[in-house]
Amino acid sequence: MAQITLQGDRCNTCGDLPQVGAAAPDFVLVNADLADKRLADFGGKKILSIVPSLDTPTCALSTRKFNQAAAARDGLQILIVSADLPFAQGRFCTAENTGKVTTLSTLRGNFARDYGVLIEDGPLAGLTARAVLVLDENDRVLHRELVPEIAQEPDYEAALAAAG
Repeated sequence: MAQITLQGDRCNTCGDLPQVGAAAPDFVLVNADLADKRLADFGGKKILSIVPSLDTPTCALSTRKFNQAAAARDGLQILIVSADLPFAQGRFCTAENTGKVTTLSTLRGNFARDYGVLIEDGPLAGLTARAVLVLDENDRVLHRELVPEIAQEPDYEAALAAAG
């Protein structure tokens, strides 16, 4: 279990992010077509940007920033994972013109629990904490960051440097 804060108030996650060097757990997430997607469906290096909801200012900002990074780098996939329904994710991407990232919903599966980011208490209980993982071509963790304050942005430079 990890402790994070939401505007200074403590809350807990269900576990810890996968360790650097470890194999990332497989997942089932839902794409815009309501199809189940697994980790193996995404080859090459990838960044997983895990956010509580795209309907919040910080999540929207980080998605836009990662979209800019994806547009500037060939071969790097950036997966935005949130509890939002795929329909809402699609509306966000259309409105914000963020077509260079792939949004995935935690609608089905145990992603939040398996990755240790499920918030267990406080006003956002049941959503995911803000976190970033960088995975290599073999789905080994190169970089991990659990953002200590949910309203804070992740360290984009560290994630992008780890992705190469």
